Amino acid sequence: MLKNIGIWKLKFQNQSLFDDICPECNSKRIIYDENRGQMICEHCGLVTKEKYIDKGPEWRAFDADQKKKRTRVGAPMTYLIHDMGLSTMIDWKNKDIFGKEIPAKLRGQIYRLRKWQSRIRVSDATERNLTFALSELDRMASNLDLAKNLRETAAKIYRDAVDAHLIRGRSIEGVAAASLYAACRIYKIPRTLNEISEIARVNKKEIGRSFRFISSELNLNLNPTKPFDYITRFTSELKLSQGCLKIAMKIIEIAESRGLISGRGPTGVAAAAIYFASILSKEKRTQRDIARISQVTEVTVRNRYKELAENLNFKLPFRKNTY
Repeated sequence: MLKNIGIWKLKFQNQSLFDDICPECNSKRIIYDENRGQMICEHCGLVTKEKYIDKGPEWRAFDADQKKKRTRVGAPMTYLIHDMGLSTMIDWKNKDIFGKEIPAKLRGQIYRLRKWQSRIRVSDATERNLTFALSELDRMASNLDLAKNLRETAAKIYRDAVDAHLIRGRSIEGVAAASLYAACRIYKIPRTLNEISEIARVNKKEIGRSFRFISSELNLNLNPTKPFDYITRFTSELKLSQGCLKIAMKIIEIAESRGLISGRGPTGVAAAAIYFASILSKEKRTQRDIARISQVTEVTVRNRYKELAENLNFKLPFRKNTY
């Protein structure tokens, strides 16, 4: 009987409505009937409370879209904006809140308000620093197609570096790129320093120097990258099958257990394992294509492949004219 009426379970932030106990049957399954404003025991049907005050909004929403549109709060706080997204912003569109065009007489006034609003949002040197750095960080993350949560982490790392006065004497672009690389390492997203330096306005050496400095000062405790982190992306870009991917991961697993990857670059080992797996699965790719995707030299692919073939007891012919 109780399942046919509109019954909704409510939970507040600090306390739950379902912690109440039914005085009749000692059941804890207390539910809320929002149509009648009553608290009802789902087990025996006893009304434990009536005329219950609904502390939610006065409007009703019949689906998730309506609930999202009728919310009264603004945009969530974000580290990607220098003022955390708490300030107001005048949109560049010449339309009012109802979507109507602003009259031509008021457009000059709106233009001046928009200009002064953009000026007063940045008040000191620290905010100017954050404005430039966060826009640069967002540009690099967009080029690398990184997720929003990773961008938030990179922005938080850069803000921590600013608060710790680690930016002084270093380029803003270098520290921003280093923060993005650190966030990639935290989320185990396979992005190399070469890839970040290609889209950044600083070289690889400066990004690496800034990364080592901020990771040491901020105690990020980042683990070294492993060949496993790059296998999935490299095989996807080379359009290899899942079977080839499993073989490559198995090769790396055996090589790691035998200590063959210590002291070797993770991208080079991953490239060699993929080349090895492509031969075993008869989906062969050239060393040149694998080296281009993994951003290592063909010599590195050949040397790592030789080491794997010799130490893993795979008797495969090695050919120099494979590129």
